[in-house]
Amino acid sequence: MSIVLFIIIVFFVGLNYLLRSTVKKQHKKISSVEYIVVIGYILSLALFGAGLLTHSSQYHEAVDPVDGACYLPFGGKHALSLAIYFVAFNVAVIAVWIKGRQIPPIPLVLALIILMLGCIISIFVLTQVSYHDTSTLSIYVGNEGTFYFIFTPLFCFCFGIGFIWKIIQEEKTTAIHRNYQNPILNNINRQLSSKMDYPVWALILLVPFFVIMTAILILFGQESDSMAKVFTETTTWAFSQKMHPPILDHRGHYLCTVAAKGDPTVVKPLRLGNRHGNTIIVNRQLLVANAFEEILSDLSPKLHRYIRYFYDRYGYNISTRINSVGASNLTYRVMKPLEYTFLFFLYLFYVEPEKKIAKQYT
Repeated sequence: MSIVLFIIIVFFVGLNYLLRSTVKKQHKKISSVEYIVVIGYILSLALFGAGLLTHSSQYHEAVDPVDGACYLPFGGKHALSLAIYFVAFNVAVIAVWIKGRQIPPIPLVLALIILMLGCIISIFVLTQVSYHDTSTLSIYVGNEGTFYFIFTPLFCFCFGIGFIWKIIQEEKTTAIHRNYQNPILNNINRQLSSKMDYPVWALILLVPFFVIMTAILILFGQESDSMAKVFTETTTWAFSQKMHPPILDHRGHYLCTVAAKGDPTVVKPLRLGNRHGNTIIVNRQLLVANAFEEILSDLSPKLHRYIRYFYDRYGYNISTRINSVGASNLTYRVMKPLEYTFLFFLYLFYVEPEKKIAKQYT
């Protein structure tokens, strides 16, 4: 994955420079619509990157979903192939967008081949990321994580179709006004003006180009079927053919740490409780917080998932730093205003709030 991330970072850094320098050199004016599309595409790439940060585990790794870990939609060691095609596709899009039909014939055909392959790959990527079966990751509910990934392949597919159509129309116009002295060549040109010769050549050379690209990628350590395995050697996604190991037990709750490590006269431990099969020390602050969480879960499950994700992701990091009585006491006192806020909502929504509090962790 380090090579793939390097390629993506280089692409992000170079994208702005390439666009600015090329547009300036060609004296091309960017319309407001084009500007909005470019901004939208860059935002989609940012979302895609955010998705990779939260979905970074390989199918063979055991994860703790409470800590926000989830599985990558693309097979890690095969992702280089996908990244290479992604970069090539964007270079082809920028070239056709800036110069259109003015590209020399051979590079133009290569650009059209890459655009066609990009459209095909975008369909597979969109299908892969549109379905995320998180039922085996108990903390998640539904099709979690797809939002981050769906926009980039949608943009890529639309770019590919749009710029192929652009070349077809420009070539058709050029061929109609092109005349040869030789009647045979002139007749061939008339035939090609209706068949659009460059896209036809691109279609003919599509498979040979893909074979050559695969051979080059093999030299970089990829496998001959990496473009298939990048989708199938995954878990929980649409084309996944692997099963992940059992999920890890969550490592704790930082208010549990406060109750266990603080001065009893300050944090006021009440009793022992049960959390995921483990015996813990509980105090009223922990009970109130957990009861409030149940309110949140009942009122808005989606909001609860996001807050729970944030709390667990950063709460555990806080708990690792609570290593003394003083730190536990300080945390307890800092949390007091929140405890009273939670208590207010409990008394606002429940007829018998103290029963709700008392039954936590029993």
